[in-house]
Amino acid sequence: MNIHLWLPQLFSFNGGIQIYSAFLFQALQNIFPDSGYEVFIKHDVETSPSITYLPQTRFHFAGGLPAKVRTPLFAAQLVGNGLIKRPDLVLATHLNFAIAAFILKRLLGISYWVVAHGIEAWNLQNRAVQTALREADLILAVSAYTRDRLLKEQNLNPQKVTVLPNTFDARRFQPAPKPAYLLAKHNIKPAQPVILTVGRLSAGEQYKGYDQVLKAIPQIRKSLPDVHYVIVGKGSDRPRIEQLIAQLQLQDCVTLAGFVPDEQLCDYYNLCDVFAMPSKGEGFGIVYLEALACGKAVLGGNQDGAIDALCHGKLGALVNPDDMEAIAQTLTDILIQKYPNSLIYQPDELRNSVIDIYGFASFQSNLKQKFNTFLP
Repeated sequence: MNIHLWLPQLFSFNGGIQIYSAFLFQALQNIFPDSGYEVFIKHDVETSPSITYLPQTRFHFAGGLPAKVRTPLFAAQLVGNGLIKRPDLVLATHLNFAIAAFILKRLLGISYWVVAHGIEAWNLQNRAVQTALREADLILAVSAYTRDRLLKEQNLNPQKVTVLPNTFDARRFQPAPKPAYLLAKHNIKPAQPVILTVGRLSAGEQYKGYDQVLKAIPQIRKSLPDVHYVIVGKGSDRPRIEQLIAQLQLQDCVTLAGFVPDEQLCDYYNLCDVFAMPSKGEGFGIVYLEALACGKAVLGGNQDGAIDALCHGKLGALVNPDDMEAIAQTLTDILIQKYPNSLIYQPDELRNSVIDIYGFASFQSNLKQKFNTFLP
């Protein structure tokens, strides 16, 4: 089988779509080690030792093209190579690539699968992308929430939309004591209760819910005066967040850690007592899985893909992301160990549960089943 993989990024920038693309690429090569692979990557310029690949894999990079013309030239590259090499399957990890795949299907009958992650798939208005989605042979939604929204908002065949949830690297994220160097760096005492959020601080991603956690802190402090909130991430929204912290007079108990290198991310998860991201716009949320793998109690919103990540509350707490009072009360209950789900206080069991459900072995097995079920 000859597979063409179309990816926004693979070797650079550690965002959710890139992480999913990397695991999908690895799983495919494990399942079909004798297949041919042509991998087209829009924003990368070269490979990296961080990701291994089969010797017959051929990469095509468009990241060196000028940004203004990269999209049309990349699309031309996808269609041109498809016409010449006629793959058995095109698998695209971003909805926008479906248009080029649709063209190939109309011209040569080439099958294509598309991955739908989250916010890019919701309230979709682009007519060309809508048409390309309807004609896709299979849509892999990263969560039941994303699948259900697609089916509700677009005229899609339910038999063509299936769920392939996110996964994570369980080897990178493991329980450990609170790192002494981070306690010292952020002037936090070992016994202090710590709340953590990890996410880009983008003006377009305020849906992640860090505002709501900040607004909940004064109420939490009534029960836990020494609570400390750490936000990991960088982005254009930081000045507004700093202003909100000042307005709420929380300068003494909130730390904006900024950008954190990948090798320190596990340490930050282990610094906290509860990971909180009461989002209302996540397609899934890999950070929930990473925190769970570190044995941490997790709070998410009950209106988006966090429902899937936390298994409808089995693995953590789900709250209304617009209800600041509920967020404050739930975080307080978790920190004083009165939350009714006992699993969140058993780090090893919590880790084992999230690995069983969302570990890479489960992801790969799930993907293999999709091929057995849906590939002609």
